[in-house]
Amino acid sequence: MALNGGIRGGRKLRRGVTGTAIAAATMAALTASQAPGTEMAHGAETGKERADDVQPDRTPGDDSYHTELPPLESPAPPRSSPDKPSDSGIPATLLAAYKNAVRSVNASDPACGLRWELLAAIGKVESGQARGGAVDKDGTTLRPILGPVLNGSGFARIHDTDRGRFDGDRRFDRAVGPMQFIPSTWARWGTDGNGDGSRDPDNIHDAALAAAGYLCAGERDLTSKAGLNRSILSYNHSQDYLRTVLAWYEFYRNGTHKVPDGSGVLPTSPGAGGTADAGKGKGNGKENGEGSHDGPGSHKPGKPGKPGNDDGGGDSPAPDPETPTALKPVLAGELSAYTGENFDDRARVRAVNSSGKAVEGVRIEYTIKGDTGARFAGGSREATATTAADGLSTAPLIDAGEREGSFTVTAKAEGLGLRAAKMEATVEPKYTFARTPGGPLKAPVNSKFTGIKIDLAHEKEAAGGVPVTATMIGKDGEENTEGPFFKDLFGNEDRSVTKSTGILGAAGVLELPAVHTDGSAGTFTLRLATEDGSTFDIELTVTK
Repeated sequence: MALNGGIRGGRKLRRGVTGTAIAAATMAALTASQAPGTEMAHGAETGKERADDVQPDRTPGDDSYHTELPPLESPAPPRSSPDKPSDSGIPATLLAAYKNAVRSVNASDPACGLRWELLAAIGKVESGQARGGAVDKDGTTLRPILGPVLNGSGFARIHDTDRGRFDGDRRFDRAVGPMQFIPSTWARWGTDGNGDGSRDPDNIHDAALAAAGYLCAGERDLTSKAGLNRSILSYNHSQDYLRTVLAWYEFYRNGTHKVPDGSGVLPTSPGAGGTADAGKGKGNGKENGEGSHDGPGSHKPGKPGKPGNDDGGGDSPAPDPETPTALKPVLAGELSAYTGENFDDRARVRAVNSSGKAVEGVRIEYTIKGDTGARFAGGSREATATTAADGLSTAPLIDAGEREGSFTVTAKAEGLGLRAAKMEATVEPKYTFARTPGGPLKAPVNSKFTGIKIDLAHEKEAAGGVPVTATMIGKDGEENTEGPFFKDLFGNEDRSVTKSTGILGAAGVLELPAVHTDGSAGTFTLRLATEDGSTFDIELTVTK
Protein backbone atom coordinates (compact mmCIF):
# COMPACT_ATOMS: atom_id res chain seq x y z
CA MET A 1 0.00 0.00 0.00
CA ALA A 2 1.23 3.50 -0.81
CA LEU A 3 1.95 5.45 2.34
CA ASN A 4 2.08 8.83 0.59
CA GLY A 5 4.24 10.26 3.35
CA GLY A 6 1.71 9.22 5.94
CA ILE A 7 3.87 7.03 8.19
CA ARG A 8 7.41 7.71 9.19
CA GLY A 9 9.92 5.18 7.97
CA GLY A 10 11.29 3.65 11.14
CA ARG A 11 12.26 4.48 14.71
CA LYS A 12 15.54 6.18 13.82
CA LEU A 13 13.61 9.15 12.49
CA ARG A 14 11.74 9.52 15.77
CA ARG A 15 14.40 8.74 18.37
CA GLY A 16 15.38 11.44 20.82
CA VAL A 17 13.09 14.16 19.45
CA THR A 18 10.45 15.77 21.66
CA GLY A 19 7.65 18.24 21.05
CA THR A 20 7.70 21.83 22.19
CA ALA A 21 5.41 23.07 24.94
CA ILE A 22 3.50 25.13 22.40
CA ALA A 23 2.91 22.14 20.16
CA ALA A 24 1.78 20.06 23.12
CA ALA A 25 -0.66 22.69 24.29
CA THR A 26 -2.06 23.08 20.80
CA MET A 27 -2.50 19.37 20.17
CA ALA A 28 -4.08 18.74 23.57
CA ALA A 29 -7.27 20.33 22.22
CA LEU A 30 -7.47 18.18 19.14
CA THR A 31 -9.47 15.16 20.30
CA ALA A 32 -13.17 14.51 20.00
CA SER A 33 -13.90 11.10 21.49
CA GLN A 34 -10.22 11.35 22.29
CA ALA A 35 -9.96 10.33 18.68
CA PRO A 36 -6.41 10.44 17.39
CA GLY A 37 -4.87 13.82 17.27
CA THR A 38 -2.15 14.62 19.71
CA GLU A 39 1.02 13.31 18.26
CA MET A 40 2.90 12.77 15.00
CA ALA A 41 2.15 14.84 11.91
CA HIS A 42 1.17 13.05 8.74
CA GLY A 43 4.18 14.33 6.83
CA ALA A 44 7.49 12.56 7.36
CA GLU A 45 9.27 15.88 7.36
CA THR A 46 7.41 17.23 10.40
CA GLY A 47 8.39 14.53 12.91
CA LYS A 48 9.12 16.71 15.91
CA GLU A 49 6.57 15.50 18.40
CA ARG A 50 6.35 12.27 20.31
CA ALA A 51 2.96 10.89 21.21
CA ASP A 52 3.75 10.50 24.90
CA ASP A 53 5.01 14.10 25.16
CA VAL A 54 1.52 15.50 24.60
CA GLN A 55 -1.00 15.50 27.41
CA PRO A 56 -4.42 14.06 26.52
CA ASP A 57 -7.41 16.36 26.42
CA ARG A 58 -9.63 15.69 29.42
CA THR A 59 -12.55 17.88 28.42
CA PRO A 60 -15.79 16.42 29.83
CA GLY A 61 -17.80 14.37 27.43
CA ASP A 62 -15.05 13.54 24.98
CA ASP A 63 -15.39 9.78 25.54
CA SER A 64 -18.26 9.00 23.18
CA TYR A 65 -17.92 5.39 22.06
CA HIS A 66 -19.87 2.15 21.98
CA THR A 67 -19.90 0.33 25.31
CA GLU A 68 -21.03 -3.17 24.28
CA LEU A 69 -18.70 -5.94 25.42
CA PRO A 70 -18.03 -9.15 23.49
CA PRO A 71 -19.94 -12.30 24.45
CA LEU A 72 -18.36 -14.58 27.03
CA GLU A 73 -18.29 -17.62 24.78
CA SER A 74 -15.52 -18.25 22.30
CA PRO A 75 -16.07 -16.61 18.91
CA ALA A 76 -15.53 -19.93 17.12
CA PRO A 77 -17.08 -21.69 15.40
CA PRO A 78 -18.88 -18.87 13.57
CA ARG A 79 -22.54 -19.57 13.16
CA SER A 80 -24.01 -16.43 11.73
CA SER A 81 -26.93 -15.59 9.51
CA PRO A 82 -28.55 -12.38 8.27
CA ASP A 83 -31.03 -12.69 11.13
CA LYS A 84 -28.40 -13.44 13.78
CA PRO A 85 -24.93 -12.23 12.78
CA SER A 86 -21.91 -13.32 14.78
CA ASP A 87 -20.02 -10.85 16.96
CA SER A 88 -16.77 -12.35 15.69
CA GLY A 89 -17.61 -11.53 12.08
CA ILE A 90 -15.69 -8.60 10.58
CA PRO A 91 -16.82 -7.10 7.23
CA ALA A 92 -14.47 -8.17 4.44
CA THR A 93 -13.31 -4.73 3.31
CA LEU A 94 -12.59 -3.59 6.85
CA LEU A 95 -10.74 -6.79 7.69
CA ALA A 96 -8.51 -6.33 4.65
CA ALA A 97 -7.92 -2.65 5.51
CA TYR A 98 -6.87 -3.48 9.08
CA LYS A 99 -4.45 -6.18 7.96
CA ASN A 100 -2.95 -4.07 5.17
CA ALA A 101 -2.49 -1.09 7.52
CA VAL A 102 -0.67 -3.19 10.09
CA ARG A 103 1.57 -4.75 7.45
CA SER A 104 2.51 -1.28 6.19
CA VAL A 105 3.24 0.17 9.61
CA ASN A 106 5.12 -2.86 10.93
CA ALA A 107 7.24 -2.93 7.77
CA SER A 108 8.49 0.59 8.48
CA ASP A 109 8.38 0.29 12.29
CA PRO A 110 8.79 -3.40 13.24
CA ALA A 111 9.57 -2.60 16.88
CA CYS A 112 6.01 -1.36 17.44
CA GLY A 113 4.46 -4.83 17.27
CA LEU A 114 0.97 -3.61 16.31
CA ARG A 115 -1.63 -6.33 15.61
CA TRP A 116 -4.57 -5.89 13.27
CA GLU A 117 -6.94 -7.12 16.00
CA LEU A 118 -6.28 -3.88 17.89
CA LEU A 119 -7.41 -1.80 14.89
CA ALA A 120 -10.48 -4.02 14.65
CA ALA A 121 -11.24 -3.52 18.36
CA ILE A 122 -10.99 0.26 18.05
CA GLY A 123 -13.06 0.24 14.87
CA LYS A 124 -15.69 -1.76 16.75
CA VAL A 125 -16.06 0.64 19.68
CA GLU A 126 -15.69 3.81 17.59
CA SER A 127 -18.14 3.12 14.75
CA GLY A 128 -19.43 -0.45 14.97
CA GLN A 129 -17.00 -1.48 12.21
CA ALA A 130 -18.12 1.36 9.91
CA ARG A 131 -21.77 0.73 10.60
CA GLY A 132 -21.47 -3.02 10.05
CA GLY A 133 -19.33 -2.64 6.92
CA ALA A 134 -21.59 -0.20 5.09
CA VAL A 135 -18.89 0.79 2.58
CA ASP A 136 -18.60 0.84 -1.21
CA LYS A 137 -16.19 -1.22 -3.30
CA ASP A 138 -13.41 1.33 -2.61
CA GLY A 139 -13.92 1.19 1.16
CA THR A 140 -15.66 4.56 1.52
CA THR A 141 -18.66 4.70 3.86
CA LEU A 142 -21.99 4.82 2.05
CA ARG A 143 -23.11 7.65 4.34
CA PRO A 144 -21.05 9.90 6.63
CA ILE A 145 -20.39 8.52 10.12
CA LEU A 146 -20.37 11.57 12.38
CA GLY A 147 -19.61 11.97 16.07
CA PRO A 148 -21.28 14.54 18.33
CA VAL A 149 -21.15 18.24 17.56
CA LEU A 150 -18.22 19.56 19.58
CA ASN A 151 -19.94 22.72 20.73
CA GLY A 152 -19.17 22.36 24.44
CA SER A 153 -22.59 20.95 25.30
CA GLY A 154 -21.61 17.74 27.04
CA PHE A 155 -18.49 17.35 24.90
CA ALA A 156 -15.36 19.32 24.10
CA ARG A 157 -15.78 22.71 22.40
CA ILE A 158 -13.76 22.75 19.17
CA HIS A 159 -14.56 25.40 16.59
CA ASP A 160 -14.60 24.49 12.92
CA THR A 161 -11.18 23.80 11.40
CA ASP A 162 -12.07 22.43 7.96
CA ARG A 163 -14.84 24.85 6.83
CA GLY A 164 -17.22 21.88 6.90
CA ARG A 165 -15.30 19.92 4.29
CA PHE A 166 -15.36 16.60 6.12
CA ASP A 167 -18.07 16.97 8.77
CA GLY A 168 -20.49 19.36 7.02
CA ASP A 169 -20.37 21.83 9.93
CA ARG A 170 -18.83 25.29 9.54
CA ARG A 171 -19.20 26.28 13.19
CA PHE A 172 -17.91 23.30 15.15
CA ASP A 173 -15.91 20.16 14.43
CA ARG A 174 -17.23 16.60 14.60
CA ALA A 175 -15.37 13.30 14.52
CA VAL A 176 -15.76 11.64 11.13
CA GLY A 177 -15.38 8.25 9.54
CA PRO A 178 -14.98 4.66 10.71
CA MET A 179 -12.05 5.47 13.01
CA GLN A 180 -13.58 8.78 14.22
CA PHE A 181 -10.95 11.41 13.43
CA ILE A 182 -11.86 15.05 13.90
CA PRO A 183 -10.93 17.30 10.93
CA SER A 184 -8.12 19.13 12.71
CA THR A 185 -6.66 15.76 13.64
CA TRP A 186 -7.02 14.38 10.15
CA ALA A 187 -5.10 17.35 8.78
CA ARG A 188 -2.06 16.03 10.70
CA TRP A 189 -2.62 12.28 10.55
CA GLY A 190 -4.47 11.71 7.29
CA THR A 191 -2.93 9.07 5.03
CA ASP A 192 -3.53 7.59 1.61
CA GLY A 193 -3.96 3.94 2.48
CA ASN A 194 -5.22 2.72 -0.90
CA GLY A 195 -2.94 4.70 -3.20
CA ASP A 196 -5.68 6.65 -4.96
CA GLY A 197 -3.93 9.99 -4.41
CA SER A 198 -6.33 11.32 -1.74
CA ARG A 199 -6.63 11.21 2.05
CA ASP A 200 -10.23 10.58 3.04
CA PRO A 201 -11.25 10.00 6.69
CA ASP A 202 -14.44 8.29 5.42
CA ASN A 203 -12.37 5.66 3.60
CA ILE A 204 -11.47 2.69 5.77
CA HIS A 205 -8.14 2.08 4.01
CA ASP A 206 -7.00 5.64 4.66
CA ALA A 207 -8.45 5.80 8.18
CA ALA A 208 -7.05 2.41 9.27
CA LEU A 209 -3.53 3.33 8.14
CA ALA A 210 -3.75 6.69 9.92
CA ALA A 211 -4.91 5.00 13.13
CA ALA A 212 -2.15 2.41 12.86
CA GLY A 213 0.51 5.09 12.55
CA TYR A 214 -0.98 6.98 15.48
CA LEU A 215 -1.01 3.94 17.75
CA CYS A 216 2.67 3.22 17.01
CA ALA A 217 3.88 6.82 17.39
CA GLY A 218 6.38 7.88 20.04
CA GLU A 219 8.51 4.72 19.85
CA ARG A 220 5.74 2.70 21.46
CA ASP A 221 6.19 -1.02 22.04
CA LEU A 222 2.75 -2.62 21.83
CA THR A 223 4.14 -6.05 22.69
CA SER A 224 4.33 -4.96 26.35
CA LYS A 225 1.27 -4.50 28.55
CA ALA A 226 2.30 -0.99 29.52
CA GLY A 227 2.98 0.03 25.93
CA LEU A 228 -0.30 -1.42 24.69
CA ASN A 229 -2.27 0.35 27.43
CA ARG A 230 -0.57 3.70 26.78
CA SER A 231 -1.31 3.42 23.08
CA ILE A 232 -5.02 2.75 23.60
CA LEU A 233 -5.30 5.46 26.24
CA SER A 234 -3.77 7.94 23.81
CA TYR A 235 -6.76 7.29 21.54
CA ASN A 236 -9.20 7.91 24.39
CA HIS A 237 -7.87 8.65 27.87
CA SER A 238 -10.46 6.64 29.75
CA GLN A 239 -9.97 3.48 31.79
CA ASP A 240 -13.43 2.26 30.76
CA TYR A 241 -12.50 2.79 27.11
CA LEU A 242 -9.25 0.91 27.69
CA ARG A 243 -11.05 -2.06 29.21
CA THR A 244 -13.66 -2.11 26.43
CA VAL A 245 -11.06 -2.04 23.65
CA LEU A 246 -8.94 -4.68 25.39
CA ALA A 247 -11.99 -6.93 25.75
CA TRP A 248 -12.66 -6.79 21.99
CA TYR A 249 -8.95 -7.11 21.23
CA GLU A 250 -8.72 -10.35 23.21
CA PHE A 251 -12.01 -11.58 21.73
CA TYR A 252 -10.80 -11.02 18.16
CA ARG A 253 -7.44 -12.63 18.95
CA ASN A 254 -9.31 -15.79 19.97
CA GLY A 255 -10.83 -16.09 16.51
CA THR A 256 -12.65 -14.10 13.84
CA HIS A 257 -14.14 -14.72 10.44
CA LYS A 258 -14.87 -12.64 7.38
CA VAL A 259 -18.45 -11.61 6.63
CA PRO A 260 -19.86 -9.73 3.63
CA ASP A 261 -19.77 -5.93 3.77
CA GLY A 262 -22.91 -4.53 5.35
CA SER A 263 -23.70 -7.65 7.38
CA GLY A 264 -21.76 -6.89 10.55
CA VAL A 265 -23.34 -6.55 13.99
CA LEU A 266 -24.49 -3.00 14.75
CA PRO A 267 -23.98 -1.62 18.28
CA THR A 268 -27.13 -0.65 20.13
CA SER A 269 -25.45 1.72 22.57
CA PRO A 270 -25.31 5.43 21.66
CA GLY A 271 -22.50 6.40 19.37
CA ALA A 272 -21.45 6.94 15.79
CA GLY A 273 -22.31 4.09 13.44
CA GLY A 274 -24.73 2.28 15.75
CA THR A 275 -28.35 1.30 15.27
CA ALA A 276 -29.46 4.75 16.44
CA ASP A 277 -28.22 6.37 13.24
CA ALA A 278 -28.56 3.43 10.87
CA GLY A 279 -31.69 4.82 9.25
CA LYS A 280 -30.65 8.44 8.87
CA GLY A 281 -29.99 9.88 5.46
CA LYS A 282 -26.83 11.49 4.26
CA GLY A 283 -26.41 14.85 5.95
CA ASN A 284 -25.08 17.88 4.16
CA GLY A 285 -24.39 19.86 7.30
CA LYS A 286 -26.99 22.56 6.53
CA GLU A 287 -29.90 21.74 8.78
CA ASN A 288 -29.75 25.22 10.29
CA GLY A 289 -28.02 27.14 7.57
CA GLU A 290 -24.34 27.57 6.84
CA GLY A 291 -23.49 24.11 8.11
CA SER A 292 -24.54 24.66 11.71
CA HIS A 293 -25.96 21.77 13.76
CA ASP A 294 -26.41 23.97 16.77
CA GLY A 295 -29.77 25.67 16.30
CA PRO A 296 -33.37 24.74 17.05
CA GLY A 297 -34.16 21.18 16.11
CA SER A 298 -30.50 20.26 15.94
CA HIS A 299 -28.99 17.11 17.41
CA LYS A 300 -27.16 18.66 20.32
CA PRO A 301 -25.16 16.14 22.35
CA GLY A 302 -25.88 15.69 25.99
CA LYS A 303 -23.90 13.58 28.41
CA PRO A 304 -22.10 10.68 26.75
CA GLY A 305 -23.07 7.09 27.24
CA LYS A 306 -26.83 7.70 27.47
CA PRO A 307 -29.52 6.74 24.98
CA GLY A 308 -30.32 9.57 22.63
CA ASN A 309 -29.45 10.82 19.19
CA ASP A 310 -27.13 9.33 16.65
CA ASP A 311 -24.23 11.37 17.97
CA GLY A 312 -24.00 9.48 21.22
CA GLY A 313 -25.50 12.35 23.21
CA GLY A 314 -28.90 13.98 23.73
CA ASP A 315 -31.26 13.81 26.65
CA SER A 316 -31.94 10.36 28.07
CA PRO A 317 -35.50 9.08 28.13
CA ALA A 318 -37.08 8.72 31.55
CA PRO A 319 -36.06 5.43 33.14
CA ASP A 320 -38.61 2.65 33.26
CA PRO A 321 -40.46 2.83 36.60
CA GLU A 322 -40.59 -0.94 37.09
CA THR A 323 -38.70 -2.60 39.90
CA PRO A 324 -35.17 -3.64 38.93
CA THR A 325 -34.67 -7.33 38.25
CA ALA A 326 -30.89 -7.48 37.83
CA LEU A 327 -27.61 -5.78 38.65
CA LYS A 328 -24.95 -5.96 35.96
CA PRO A 329 -21.27 -5.16 36.56
CA VAL A 330 -19.92 -2.51 34.19
CA LEU A 331 -16.41 -3.88 33.78
CA ALA A 332 -14.54 -5.62 30.98
CA GLY A 333 -12.18 -7.41 33.37
CA GLU A 334 -10.67 -7.30 36.84
CA LEU A 335 -10.07 -4.18 38.87
CA SER A 336 -6.34 -3.83 39.42
CA ALA A 337 -3.95 -1.52 41.23
CA TYR A 338 -0.45 -1.43 42.64
CA THR A 339 0.26 -1.51 46.36
CA GLY A 340 0.16 1.92 47.96
CA GLU A 341 -2.00 3.43 45.20
CA ASN A 342 -5.67 3.99 44.45
CA PHE A 343 -7.54 1.92 41.89
CA ASP A 344 -7.92 3.86 38.64
CA ASP A 345 -11.27 2.22 37.95
CA ARG A 346 -14.22 2.11 40.30
CA ALA A 347 -16.65 -0.71 40.90
CA ARG A 348 -19.84 0.05 38.98
CA VAL A 349 -23.10 -1.73 38.35
CA ARG A 350 -26.16 -0.96 36.28
CA ALA A 351 -29.67 -1.68 37.56
CA VAL A 352 -32.09 -2.84 34.86
CA ASN A 353 -35.67 -4.05 34.77
CA SER A 354 -37.13 -7.08 33.03
CA SER A 355 -37.06 -5.22 29.70
CA GLY A 356 -33.39 -4.39 30.08
CA LYS A 357 -34.09 -0.69 30.70
CA ALA A 358 -32.19 1.37 33.23
CA VAL A 359 -33.73 1.93 36.66
CA GLU A 360 -32.94 5.08 38.60
CA GLY A 361 -32.81 5.57 42.37
CA VAL A 362 -31.73 2.07 43.45
CA ARG A 363 -29.48 2.17 46.50
CA ILE A 364 -26.48 -0.14 46.05
CA GLU A 365 -24.42 -1.53 48.93
CA TYR A 366 -20.77 -2.25 48.03
CA THR A 367 -18.65 -4.53 50.22
CA ILE A 368 -14.96 -5.46 49.99
CA LYS A 369 -14.51 -9.15 50.84
CA GLY A 370 -11.20 -10.93 51.28
CA ASP A 371 -7.95 -10.85 53.21
CA THR A 372 -6.69 -7.53 51.94
CA GLY A 373 -5.78 -4.06 53.05
CA ALA A 374 -7.96 -2.47 50.37
CA ARG A 375 -10.53 -0.02 51.73
CA PHE A 376 -12.99 2.58 50.49
CA ALA A 377 -12.34 6.22 51.37
CA GLY A 378 -12.31 6.64 55.15
CA GLY A 379 -10.94 3.15 55.77
CA SER A 380 -14.23 1.27 55.51
CA ARG A 381 -14.92 -2.03 53.76
CA GLU A 382 -18.47 -0.90 52.96
CA ALA A 383 -19.98 1.97 50.96
CA THR A 384 -23.25 2.88 49.27
CA ALA A 385 -24.16 4.69 46.04
CA THR A 386 -27.48 5.24 44.25
CA THR A 387 -28.14 4.55 40.57
CA ALA A 388 -28.50 7.57 38.28
CA ALA A 389 -30.85 8.09 35.34
CA ASP A 390 -28.78 5.76 33.18
CA GLY A 391 -29.06 3.02 35.81
CA LEU A 392 -25.41 3.33 36.80
CA SER A 393 -24.15 3.29 40.37
CA THR A 394 -20.46 4.03 40.98
CA ALA A 395 -18.71 2.99 44.19
CA PRO A 396 -16.27 5.36 45.92
CA LEU A 397 -12.56 5.21 45.19
CA ILE A 398 -10.72 2.18 46.59
CA ASP A 399 -7.31 2.50 48.26
CA ALA A 400 -5.29 -0.61 47.40
CA GLY A 401 -3.44 -0.67 50.73
CA GLU A 402 0.02 -2.10 51.32
CA ARG A 403 -0.60 -5.81 50.84
CA GLU A 404 -0.67 -7.63 47.53
CA GLY A 405 -3.44 -10.14 46.93
CA SER A 406 -6.95 -10.53 45.56
CA PHE A 407 -10.39 -9.62 46.84
CA THR A 408 -13.98 -9.32 45.67
CA VAL A 409 -16.27 -6.30 45.58
CA THR A 410 -19.91 -7.33 45.92
CA ALA A 411 -22.82 -5.06 45.03
CA LYS A 412 -26.31 -5.62 46.44
CA ALA A 413 -29.53 -3.71 45.87
CA GLU A 414 -30.62 -2.48 49.30
CA GLY A 415 -33.96 -3.94 50.39
CA LEU A 416 -34.37 -6.03 47.23
CA GLY A 417 -33.84 -9.74 46.80
CA LEU A 418 -31.67 -9.45 43.72
CA ARG A 419 -28.64 -11.59 43.08
CA ALA A 420 -25.48 -9.74 44.11
CA ALA A 421 -23.07 -8.63 41.42
CA LYS A 422 -19.43 -9.54 42.03
CA MET A 423 -16.31 -7.85 40.71
CA GLU A 424 -12.85 -9.36 41.17
CA ALA A 425 -9.93 -7.13 42.12
CA THR A 426 -6.18 -7.65 42.37
CA VAL A 427 -3.47 -5.69 44.18
CA GLU A 428 -0.04 -6.20 42.66
CA PRO A 429 3.32 -5.16 44.11
CA LYS A 430 4.30 -1.82 42.69
CA TYR A 431 7.95 -2.79 42.55
CA THR A 432 9.71 -5.98 41.49
CA PHE A 433 13.05 -7.06 42.97
CA ALA A 434 15.88 -9.04 41.46
CA ARG A 435 19.08 -9.94 43.35
CA THR A 436 22.33 -9.90 41.43
CA PRO A 437 24.06 -12.21 41.36
CA GLY A 438 21.56 -14.90 42.30
CA GLY A 439 22.18 -18.15 44.13
CA PRO A 440 22.48 -19.04 47.84
CA LEU A 441 24.09 -16.60 50.24
CA LYS A 442 26.33 -18.30 52.82
CA ALA A 443 28.88 -17.01 55.32
CA PRO A 444 30.51 -18.47 58.45
CA VAL A 445 29.91 -17.16 61.96
CA ASN A 446 31.77 -14.02 62.99
CA SER A 447 32.24 -12.86 59.40
CA LYS A 448 30.03 -10.92 56.98
CA PHE A 449 27.99 -10.94 53.77
CA THR A 450 29.13 -8.33 51.24
CA GLY A 451 28.25 -7.16 47.74
CA ILE A 452 24.50 -7.73 47.99
CA LYS A 453 22.85 -5.76 45.17
CA ILE A 454 19.18 -5.53 44.25
CA ASP A 455 17.62 -4.28 41.01
CA LEU A 456 14.32 -2.49 41.64
CA ALA A 457 11.87 -1.93 38.77
CA HIS A 458 8.35 -0.66 38.13
CA GLU A 459 6.60 -1.82 34.94
CA LYS A 460 9.98 -3.12 33.72
CA GLU A 461 11.59 0.30 34.09
CA ALA A 462 14.40 0.91 36.59
CA ALA A 463 13.02 2.54 39.73
CA GLY A 464 15.60 5.10 40.85
CA GLY A 465 15.49 7.10 44.07
CA VAL A 466 13.12 4.73 45.89
CA PRO A 467 13.70 4.34 49.66
CA VAL A 468 14.00 0.68 50.68
CA THR A 469 14.11 -0.56 54.28
CA ALA A 470 16.15 -3.73 54.91
CA THR A 471 15.28 -5.54 58.13
CA MET A 472 16.47 -8.78 59.71
CA ILE A 473 13.23 -10.48 60.75
CA GLY A 474 12.31 -13.49 62.86
CA LYS A 475 9.67 -16.16 62.28
CA ASP A 476 6.96 -13.84 63.56
CA GLY A 477 7.86 -11.22 60.95
CA GLU A 478 9.15 -8.84 63.60
CA GLU A 479 12.70 -7.47 63.82
CA ASN A 480 15.12 -10.14 65.01
CA THR A 481 17.24 -9.60 68.10
CA GLU A 482 20.02 -12.04 67.25
CA GLY A 483 21.82 -13.32 64.22
CA PRO A 484 23.09 -11.20 61.28
CA PHE A 485 23.14 -7.44 61.70
CA PHE A 486 24.21 -4.16 60.10
CA LYS A 487 26.47 -1.61 61.78
CA ASP A 488 25.56 2.02 62.27
CA LEU A 489 27.99 4.94 61.97
CA PHE A 490 29.31 4.26 65.46
CA GLY A 491 29.85 0.53 64.94
CA ASN A 492 26.79 -0.50 66.94
CA GLU A 493 24.58 -3.44 65.90
CA ASP A 494 21.58 -2.36 63.83
CA ARG A 495 19.16 -4.88 62.35
CA SER A 496 17.26 -2.40 60.15
CA VAL A 497 18.60 0.19 57.69
CA THR A 498 17.00 2.36 54.99
CA LYS A 499 18.75 3.18 51.73
CA SER A 500 17.56 4.50 48.36
CA THR A 501 18.09 3.00 44.93
CA GLY A 502 20.46 4.75 42.56
CA ILE A 503 19.24 7.46 40.20
CA LEU A 504 21.85 8.01 37.49
CA GLY A 505 24.39 5.43 36.31
CA ALA A 506 23.11 2.84 38.77
CA ALA A 507 19.43 3.72 38.33
CA GLY A 508 17.22 1.32 40.23
CA VAL A 509 20.12 -0.47 41.93
CA LEU A 510 20.12 -0.89 45.70
CA GLU A 511 23.54 -1.60 47.24
CA LEU A 512 23.22 -2.97 50.76
CA PRO A 513 25.92 -2.37 53.39
CA ALA A 514 27.79 -5.37 54.75
CA VAL A 515 25.71 -7.79 56.82
CA HIS A 516 27.75 -9.00 59.78
CA THR A 517 27.31 -12.38 61.47
CA ASP A 518 27.66 -13.13 65.18
CA GLY A 519 28.11 -16.53 66.76
CA SER A 520 24.63 -17.76 65.79
CA ALA A 521 24.41 -20.34 62.99
CA GLY A 522 21.29 -21.08 60.96
CA THR A 523 19.09 -19.60 58.23
CA PHE A 524 17.93 -16.01 58.65
CA THR A 525 15.66 -13.75 56.64
CA LEU A 526 16.49 -10.28 55.40
CA ARG A 527 13.30 -8.53 54.27
CA LEU A 528 13.35 -5.56 51.89
CA ALA A 529 10.27 -3.31 51.87
CA THR A 530 9.25 -0.12 50.07
CA GLU A 531 6.83 2.43 51.47
CA ASP A 532 3.97 1.19 49.27
CA GLY A 533 4.19 -2.33 50.73
CA SER A 534 6.20 -4.17 48.05
CA THR A 535 8.46 -6.74 49.78
CA PHE A 536 11.28 -9.12 48.94
CA ASP A 537 12.88 -11.72 51.23
CA ILE A 538 16.52 -12.85 51.05
CA GLU A 539 17.73 -15.98 52.86
CA LEU A 540 21.08 -15.72 54.62
CA THR A 541 22.69 -18.97 55.75
CA VAL A 542 25.26 -18.75 58.53
CA THR A 543 27.49 -21.80 59.01
CA LYS A 544 29.73 -22.92 61.90
